[in-house]
Amino acid sequence: MRIKYPKVHTDNNSRVFISFYINNKRYRLYSGKRIGSITNPNSFPKSDRLKIGNILAAEAYKYIIEGGSFQAYRKNDLISGSVSDREIINLSYKQKKDEAHSGKYLKMLDYSFAIIERAFIGDSLSSELLIKELNKFTHNTTFNTVRRHINVILNKAIELGLESNPLRLVRSKRTKAKLHKPFTNLREVLEEIKAYNHNLYLCCLMTYGCLLRPHREIRELTWGDFSDDLSQINLSGERNKSGKNRIVPVPYYVQEELLKKNKTLNIFTGTSQPYSKDYFKGLWTKFKKQSKTLETEHTLYSFRHTGAIEIFKRTGSIHKLQRAMGHSSLNVSLTYLRGLEVAELKVEDMPLLYVTII
Repeated sequence: MRIKYPKVHTDNNSRVFISFYINNKRYRLYSGKRIGSITNPNSFPKSDRLKIGNILAAEAYKYIIEGGSFQAYRKNDLISGSVSDREIINLSYKQKKDEAHSGKYLKMLDYSFAIIERAFIGDSLSSELLIKELNKFTHNTTFNTVRRHINVILNKAIELGLESNPLRLVRSKRTKAKLHKPFTNLREVLEEIKAYNHNLYLCCLMTYGCLLRPHREIRELTWGDFSDDLSQINLSGERNKSGKNRIVPVPYYVQEELLKKNKTLNIFTGTSQPYSKDYFKGLWTKFKKQSKTLETEHTLYSFRHTGAIEIFKRTGSIHKLQRAMGHSSLNVSLTYLRGLEVAELKVEDMPLLYVTII
């Protein structure tokens, strides 16, 4: 086997790679990942990349002359200079699919790969066509989601030898924060939920009245989290978003729905284990499909938002709202109120005119 010592190069995007020949075939590497090395020139500042590239060249040469199985190495992951964009991206896609991912994530990879395939001219990836395909998604959130998953495949392909990512300069689009619309017909909605499912009703009632988050804070509650008279919930920092221990008052209308049992039991399942993390999400989705009182923008968090507005209107205290919501800082609470378009000032809060005009 004839081996030539690897040379260090810089591509058009200032990325450093090494190239070398074995039996008159040219190969290249952008990092040492495929030879069991952590050396990656392109993770360094541009001024240091050539120096690190020389280290990678020495490691690759040593790997090969010491008996590294180049055939197996190339077959699995090493990309030669003669391999097309299509082959590199196909390999990248396959490797990402082989990793442990959720079914939903894998479906998005499939969808994104299909978009990439439409951007080939022959076996070469066309930057113009790929960007054109991406720009077909006019909804900002969808655009960002598709862009992100295409980048997952292409960035992996870069590691395998693809010269550049056509989307490297394509920025994500600004999206509006999802607003969980507050209720104006709260009592009517709660009555409809109560007739539908008691667990969902109790969850919604506590999301509104205790301002707890439904999918973990409420779902994981045990009777041991309540005081003996059911007037307070002691929530540990491990189980709430702020990471701080919280004592949450329980309104009378919530207490009336509770019947305390063994401290170790979950308040919904009656066992030591809570329902799965998507339990209330599933109940809400089914309820919403048949509801006559809900609007499209209403979510489980609409109850929490409605409760927050009610507290602020009644107390006028941003500090009390912060404690009730379990926010980590006043700034979070202020941002929250602005997002709900709740006025922080009333007419009577504005400056008085002390000068008498004659």
